[in-house]
Formats: sequence, structure tokens, C-alpha cells
Amino acid sequence: MPRDPLIGLVGKPSSGKSTTLNRFTTIDPQRAIGYLQISCACARYNLSDKCKPNYGSCVDGKRSVPIELLDVAGLVPGAHEGKGLGNKFLDDLRHADALVHVVDVSGTTDAEGKATRGYDPAQDIVWLRSEIVSWIEGNLLEKWGSIKRRHVATKANPVETLQNQFSGYGSTPTTVARALDRLKLKEPLEAWSNETISTVVQTFTDEKFPTVFALNKIDHPDADKNISKIAKMQDPQSIVLCSAISEVFLRKLAKQGFVRYTEGSEFVDTREDLVEMGEVDGGGLKEMDEKLKSRIENLKDMVLYRFGSTGVVQVLSRAAELLGLVPVFPVKSISGFGAGSGSNAVFRDCVLVKKGTTVKECGRKVMGDAPLAYVEEAGGIRVSEDEVVEVGKHDVDIIVQSGPIETPVPRGQKGDSEQTMEVISNVMFVHVVSLPN
Repeated sequence: MPRDPLIGLVGKPSSGKSTTLNRFTTIDPQRAIGYLQISCACARYNLSDKCKPNYGSCVDGKRSVPIELLDVAGLVPGAHEGKGLGNKFLDDLRHADALVHVVDVSGTTDAEGKATRGYDPAQDIVWLRSEIVSWIEGNLLEKWGSIKRRHVATKANPVETLQNQFSGYGSTPTTVARALDRLKLKEPLEAWSNETISTVVQTFTDEKFPTVFALNKIDHPDADKNISKIAKMQDPQSIVLCSAISEVFLRKLAKQGFVRYTEGSEFVDTREDLVEMGEVDGGGLKEMDEKLKSRIENLKDMVLYRFGSTGVVQVLSRAAELLGLVPVFPVKSISGFGAGSGSNAVFRDCVLVKKGTTVKECGRKVMGDAPLAYVEEAGGIRVSEDEVVEVGKHDVDIIVQSGPIETPVPRGQKGDSEQTMEVISNVMFVHVVSLPN
């Protein structure tokens, strides 16, 4: 199944980006698979006991869906001028649909990742955006004269002209249109000043690269004041407080059998905890020495109890929220949501689509270019293929494929050439996670 969109992880050296990435499954040195937690369709239909995903997992209606991550390495000030990995950093970054900027909120590393004390991490956020804007703006201004002449000669509209220039950054006409709609510019493109061009580029950057700020190392003594400052500068919905090293530590202990821990949870149970709760064998967990017990208690006090979780799982949830991602569950049978071939398992697959996706585009994402006969939602109500998928709207659809197929299901008295088959049911949700108090 398709795994787009692509989430880019950025961060200066020693910010904790590598530790965050280690929490996920590595494909190659630059790619990894993370798991987005969503509410599974099985919970809605009381079928959690039958839900067996082909990939990821589903526990009591909470599903982990694979999403691809890109390690965008080489972030240093001056990247747009070729410093550090420079051009490679920016070239990698353009493939991302959204960014997760891992920020060392302890203030113990400077702009280049070297050890220090008292550094202002808010500056990292400022210069990352500045690097991207400077890169795009520099490329645009370099060719602006010829762009204006071609724009006038072809009588193009601003969206068409800018999309020709921004397509190399992974843009779409919709992205450009949203940026221009936000600005409501009245002057024609050929009359834009350098200041207007700069404003357009900045707005386009915000649209093309929605960013989650993963404020890492929240258990450091200096973190609180830096978090407060950043929270006043950025939209709170773009901020997630996290401790990547705590998440990695807890997952390691759980794997070794010392604790019971579900990733993203605010709870971690030791053998003693489970015995107190009535599990005589302590859940089969191993005994821990006093040093390890003390580390776990400190982690609970400094991270889990204060912030509600380590925040690492919530980073992907927040990125999905910014993108407006909607999970789609393809099934072979709308009556039982099963996988066919006599299997009792339900909702085996899940695909993520972007906000603004139409019902027809959902079908194409799963089936390719196969023609569609019609679409029905729950209750047998016909739905236009051009309807946009939204939360709570057209959230249960049946897409019926037309034309010759391998295992057709006859409808009425139609001939073989007109036979159709139910191939997909789309059940769509968005998982929203609130910032810890």
C-alpha cells in the first residue's frame, strides 16, 4: 500500500534528531518508517477482536499506521550558501510534505551543535525558516526578469507562473493558490516589488513546509524558560514537548522484560507495580536493582507525570494533524469489512490521504487508474466522485470499479463486459492530540 506523505526530520547536530529517528524502523541511512497512532475503524464497528493489520498493529482500536520519514541531514546556518551539506540538505528537504524540527530546548548546544550553556534555542527555529526562504527567494529573484516577461507574453495567471517556478520544491498549484489567497495581493505579478516577492516566498514556505517543533530534552533544568519563550513565538498547535532519550530508554527496558510500557503512554509499570495491582507473578517482568528503579522513578517524575508522555509518538500525530491526513481503510467486502477468501480478519489495510482529497482520488490512490462506476456511502447513498473527503463527511464509502476484472461480481442481468465488483470501502478519520498541560 502507498506510504506517502513523507515527513522530513530536521535538526542541528546534537539536537536529539538521531535519537528520535532511532525510535523508528530504519530502511536505509536516510529513510525510516514511523508509526502514526490513529483511531481504527474496527473500534467504530465493534470489531476490534477481528482487526489484524497487514502492517503496523492495532490494540483495542488504537492503530499504528506506517508513515515514511526522511532524515534531512546537514542543517547548519548558511546552508543556502553551501555551508555544511548545503545544497544536499535543501535538495533532500524539498521532497518532504511536512517537517519535524527537533530543537534542543535545553540550550546546551550552540547553532552548530557544539556544547555550551545558555544558548537560546528559539534562534534555531528562526534560522531554519530563514534558510529555506533564502534558498527559494534567491532562486526566484535570479530569474525574475525572464519570469515577468514570460508571464506577460503568455497572459498566464500568477498561480500558473509561480507553479512553474515552485514545482521543483514539490509544490502543486493548490499549494501556490492557498499561499496567494492568504495574501490577497491586488497588484499584477509583473509589478511586484522585491518586498512583495519576499512576502510571497515566506507565505509559500509556510504552506509547502508545515512544521512541527519537537522541543526535545524537556527534562533539563533550563528547558522550562526556553519552552515558555518559544511558546510565545509559535502557534501552540505546532509544538510538541518531548524527551527522545526517555522514549528509547523505556522501549529498551520493555523489550528486555523489565517494564510494561506502551509507546506514547504516560504509564510505565514495573514488576512491583503489577504485584500491587493484583498480578501475583508481576506480569512476568524481571526484578530490577535499586539504581534502575531510581532511574525509572526520576523519569516518571520529570517527564511522564509532568508532560503526559515522552512526546515522541505525539510528534507524528501532530504532523498528521497539520497536514490534515485522513486514514482510508480499503476492504474487499463492505458487509463485513473483511479481506475476502474466507478470512474473518477486518480492516487489513490503511492508506493516508491528504486534506482536500476527493473520493475519486482516494480510489485512484488505492486502485490506480481503473475507471469507477459509482460511489456509495453508508446507507446506500450515492456520492459524487468530486466530493472532498472531510472528517465526519463521506466517512464510509463504497467505490465500485467498472470494466472487465479478474473476479467480477455480476449485478443484475448485465453481461460480462459490464460486470462490476465491490473493491473498496473508505472509512476516514483524523486523530487529534492535544498539547500536554
